[in-house]
Amino acid sequence: MLRKILIIAIALTVVLPAALVLLYRVVPPPVTPLMLIRLTEGQGLERDWTPLERIDRQVPQAVIAAEDNLFCEHSGFDWNAMGEVIDELNEGGAPRGASTISMQLAKNLFLWPGRSYVRKAIEAYLTLYVELLLPKRRIMELYLNVAEWGPGIYGAEAASRHHFGKSAATLSSREAALLAVTLPAPLRWSAGKPNGYVAGRAGTIQRRIGQLGPLLNCVRA
Repeated sequence: MLRKILIIAIALTVVLPAALVLLYRVVPPPVTPLMLIRLTEGQGLERDWTPLERIDRQVPQAVIAAEDNLFCEHSGFDWNAMGEVIDELNEGGAPRGASTISMQLAKNLFLWPGRSYVRKAIEAYLTLYVELLLPKRRIMELYLNVAEWGPGIYGAEAASRHHFGKSAATLSSREAALLAVTLPAPLRWSAGKPNGYVAGRAGTIQRRIGQLGPLLNCVRA
Protein backbone atom coordinates (compact mmCIF):
# COMPACT_ATOMS: atom_id res chain seq x y z
CA MET A 1 0.00 0.00 0.00
CA LEU A 2 2.76 2.41 0.96
CA ARG A 3 4.59 1.57 -2.26
CA LYS A 4 1.49 2.38 -4.33
CA ILE A 5 1.08 5.69 -2.55
CA LEU A 6 4.74 6.49 -3.22
CA ILE A 7 4.39 5.62 -6.91
CA ILE A 8 1.30 7.80 -7.23
CA ALA A 9 3.04 10.66 -5.44
CA ILE A 10 6.03 10.43 -7.76
CA ALA A 11 3.76 10.30 -10.80
CA LEU A 12 1.86 13.39 -9.70
CA THR A 13 4.87 15.46 -8.67
CA VAL A 14 7.44 14.40 -11.27
CA VAL A 15 5.98 12.58 -14.26
CA LEU A 16 2.78 14.57 -14.79
CA PRO A 17 4.39 18.05 -14.82
CA ALA A 18 7.12 16.84 -17.17
CA ALA A 19 4.58 15.22 -19.49
CA LEU A 20 2.41 18.33 -19.64
CA VAL A 21 5.33 20.66 -20.28
CA LEU A 22 6.60 18.37 -23.05
CA LEU A 23 3.10 18.28 -24.53
CA TYR A 24 2.92 22.07 -24.51
CA ARG A 25 6.22 22.14 -26.35
CA VAL A 26 4.28 21.14 -29.48
CA VAL A 27 0.59 21.64 -28.63
CA PRO A 28 -1.15 24.87 -27.57
CA PRO A 29 -2.68 24.63 -24.08
CA PRO A 30 -6.46 24.20 -24.50
CA VAL A 31 -7.26 26.23 -21.39
CA THR A 32 -5.60 27.44 -18.19
CA PRO A 33 -6.79 27.41 -14.56
CA LEU A 34 -7.10 31.20 -14.58
CA MET A 35 -9.34 31.11 -17.65
CA LEU A 36 -11.66 28.65 -15.90
CA ILE A 37 -11.69 30.73 -12.72
CA ARG A 38 -12.54 33.89 -14.66
CA LEU A 39 -15.36 32.06 -16.44
CA THR A 40 -16.90 31.20 -13.07
CA GLU A 41 -16.66 34.91 -12.22
CA GLY A 42 -18.78 35.77 -15.25
CA GLN A 43 -16.02 36.87 -17.61
CA GLY A 44 -15.84 35.67 -21.20
CA LEU A 45 -13.04 33.85 -22.97
CA GLU A 46 -11.52 35.65 -25.93
CA ARG A 47 -8.28 34.18 -27.29
CA ASP A 48 -6.68 33.37 -30.63
CA TRP A 49 -3.54 31.22 -30.56
CA THR A 50 -0.87 32.94 -32.65
CA PRO A 51 2.65 31.68 -33.44
CA LEU A 52 5.46 33.93 -32.29
CA GLU A 53 6.39 34.60 -35.93
CA ARG A 54 2.99 36.26 -36.44
CA ILE A 55 3.35 38.57 -33.44
CA ASP A 56 5.27 41.79 -34.06
CA ARG A 57 8.82 41.37 -32.73
CA GLN A 58 8.38 44.49 -30.61
CA VAL A 59 5.84 42.70 -28.40
CA PRO A 60 8.19 40.08 -26.89
CA GLN A 61 10.90 42.72 -26.70
CA ALA A 62 8.59 45.07 -24.79
CA VAL A 63 7.53 42.26 -22.45
CA ILE A 64 11.16 41.48 -21.65
CA ALA A 65 11.88 45.17 -21.09
CA ALA A 66 8.88 45.52 -18.78
CA GLU A 67 8.82 42.20 -16.94
CA ASP A 68 12.16 40.38 -17.07
CA ASN A 69 15.24 42.09 -18.53
CA LEU A 70 17.39 38.98 -18.08
CA PHE A 71 14.91 36.50 -19.58
CA CYS A 72 17.36 35.40 -22.28
CA GLU A 73 20.20 34.99 -19.79
CA HIS A 74 18.80 33.31 -16.67
CA SER A 75 17.58 29.75 -16.11
CA GLY A 76 14.17 30.67 -14.79
CA PHE A 77 15.10 32.68 -11.70
CA ASP A 78 16.52 36.18 -11.36
CA TRP A 79 18.47 35.69 -8.14
CA ASN A 80 19.59 39.32 -7.97
CA ALA A 81 16.02 40.60 -8.13
CA MET A 82 14.90 38.05 -5.55
CA GLY A 83 17.72 39.12 -3.24
CA GLU A 84 16.69 42.76 -3.56
CA VAL A 85 13.11 41.88 -2.64
CA ILE A 86 14.28 39.96 0.44
CA ASP A 87 16.46 42.90 1.50
CA GLU A 88 13.55 45.31 1.09
CA LEU A 89 11.28 43.07 3.17
CA ASN A 90 13.91 42.82 5.89
CA GLU A 91 14.09 46.61 5.94
CA GLY A 92 10.33 46.87 6.35
CA GLY A 93 9.54 47.73 2.75
CA ALA A 94 6.35 46.79 0.94
CA PRO A 95 6.40 43.39 -0.80
CA ARG A 96 6.79 43.37 -4.57
CA GLY A 97 7.09 40.64 -7.15
CA ALA A 98 10.29 39.20 -8.56
CA SER A 99 8.73 36.66 -10.90
CA THR A 100 10.46 35.98 -14.19
CA ILE A 101 8.55 35.32 -17.40
CA SER A 102 9.28 31.60 -16.95
CA MET A 103 7.79 31.69 -13.45
CA GLN A 104 4.74 33.58 -14.69
CA LEU A 105 4.25 31.00 -17.44
CA ALA A 106 4.42 28.13 -14.93
CA LYS A 107 1.79 29.93 -12.85
CA ASN A 108 -0.43 30.68 -15.83
CA LEU A 109 -0.29 27.14 -17.22
CA PHE A 110 -0.83 25.17 -14.04
CA LEU A 111 -1.76 27.23 -10.97
CA TRP A 112 -4.36 29.48 -9.43
CA PRO A 113 -3.84 33.21 -8.76
CA GLY A 114 -2.69 34.18 -5.30
CA ARG A 115 0.31 35.16 -3.21
CA SER A 116 0.65 32.33 -0.69
CA TYR A 117 4.07 30.85 0.02
CA VAL A 118 2.76 27.38 -0.85
CA ARG A 119 1.66 28.49 -4.32
CA LYS A 120 4.95 30.32 -4.82
CA ALA A 121 6.92 27.20 -3.90
CA ILE A 122 4.94 25.08 -6.36
CA GLU A 123 5.45 27.77 -9.00
CA ALA A 124 9.21 27.65 -8.48
CA TYR A 125 9.20 23.85 -8.76
CA LEU A 126 7.23 23.94 -12.02
CA THR A 127 9.52 26.65 -13.37
CA LEU A 128 12.36 24.12 -13.33
CA TYR A 129 10.43 21.95 -15.79
CA VAL A 130 9.56 24.93 -17.98
CA GLU A 131 13.21 25.96 -18.28
CA LEU A 132 14.60 22.43 -18.66
CA LEU A 133 12.13 21.24 -21.28
CA LEU A 134 11.24 24.32 -23.32
CA PRO A 135 13.44 26.60 -25.45
CA LYS A 136 13.24 30.31 -24.69
CA ARG A 137 11.31 31.15 -27.85
CA ARG A 138 8.66 28.56 -26.98
CA ILE A 139 8.43 29.91 -23.42
CA MET A 140 7.79 33.37 -24.83
CA GLU A 141 5.33 32.05 -27.42
CA LEU A 142 3.32 30.24 -24.75
CA TYR A 143 3.42 33.24 -22.43
CA LEU A 144 2.21 35.64 -25.11
CA ASN A 145 -0.72 33.32 -25.83
CA VAL A 146 -1.99 32.64 -22.30
CA ALA A 147 -1.27 35.93 -20.50
CA GLU A 148 -4.31 37.83 -19.25
CA TRP A 149 -4.76 41.25 -20.88
CA GLY A 150 -8.18 42.34 -19.71
CA PRO A 151 -11.50 40.85 -18.55
CA GLY A 152 -11.79 37.63 -20.55
CA ILE A 153 -8.92 38.64 -22.87
CA TYR A 154 -6.00 36.22 -23.21
CA GLY A 155 -3.00 36.34 -25.49
CA ALA A 156 -1.39 39.05 -27.58
CA GLU A 157 -3.63 38.55 -30.62
CA ALA A 158 -6.91 38.88 -28.72
CA ALA A 159 -5.46 41.78 -26.73
CA SER A 160 -4.35 43.59 -29.87
CA ARG A 161 -7.76 43.28 -31.48
CA HIS A 162 -9.59 44.20 -28.28
CA HIS A 163 -7.49 47.24 -27.34
CA PHE A 164 -6.32 48.52 -30.73
CA GLY A 165 -8.57 46.91 -33.35
CA LYS A 166 -5.69 45.33 -35.23
CA SER A 167 -3.64 42.15 -35.46
CA ALA A 168 -0.65 41.58 -33.18
CA ALA A 169 1.44 41.39 -36.34
CA THR A 170 0.87 45.08 -37.06
CA LEU A 171 1.34 46.66 -33.63
CA SER A 172 3.48 49.77 -33.31
CA SER A 173 6.28 50.04 -30.77
CA ARG A 174 4.04 52.27 -28.63
CA GLU A 175 1.17 49.77 -28.67
CA ALA A 176 3.52 46.89 -27.84
CA ALA A 177 4.86 48.84 -24.88
CA LEU A 178 1.35 49.67 -23.65
CA LEU A 179 0.42 45.99 -23.72
CA ALA A 180 3.56 45.04 -21.82
CA VAL A 181 3.02 47.66 -19.13
CA THR A 182 -0.48 46.42 -18.29
CA LEU A 183 0.55 42.79 -17.68
CA PRO A 184 0.91 43.13 -13.87
CA ALA A 185 -2.66 44.45 -13.48
CA PRO A 186 -4.70 43.64 -16.62
CA LEU A 187 -8.05 44.03 -14.86
CA ARG A 188 -7.14 47.46 -13.52
CA TRP A 189 -5.11 48.96 -16.36
CA SER A 190 -6.06 49.24 -20.02
CA ALA A 191 -3.62 49.35 -22.93
CA GLY A 192 -6.28 50.89 -25.16
CA LYS A 193 -7.24 53.57 -22.63
CA PRO A 194 -4.04 54.14 -20.65
CA ASN A 195 -4.00 56.27 -17.53
CA GLY A 196 -1.12 58.62 -16.80
CA TYR A 197 1.03 55.97 -15.14
CA VAL A 198 0.59 53.43 -17.94
CA ALA A 199 1.32 56.03 -20.63
CA GLY A 200 4.46 57.23 -18.88
CA ARG A 201 5.69 53.73 -18.12
CA ALA A 202 5.18 52.74 -21.77
CA GLY A 203 7.55 55.51 -22.82
CA THR A 204 10.16 54.17 -20.41
CA ILE A 205 9.76 50.67 -21.85
CA GLN A 206 10.18 51.96 -25.41
CA ARG A 207 13.48 53.56 -24.46
CA ARG A 208 14.64 50.51 -22.53
CA ILE A 209 14.14 48.20 -25.53
CA GLY A 210 16.84 50.12 -27.37
CA GLN A 211 19.19 49.71 -24.42
CA LEU A 212 18.85 45.95 -23.94
CA GLY A 213 20.69 44.99 -27.14
CA PRO A 214 21.94 41.36 -26.94
CA LEU A 215 19.66 40.68 -23.96
CA LEU A 216 16.88 40.33 -26.55
CA ASN A 217 18.70 37.83 -28.77
CA CYS A 218 16.71 34.76 -27.71
CA VAL A 219 13.45 36.17 -29.09
CA ARG A 220 14.89 37.52 -32.30
CA ALA A 221 14.08 35.44 -35.38
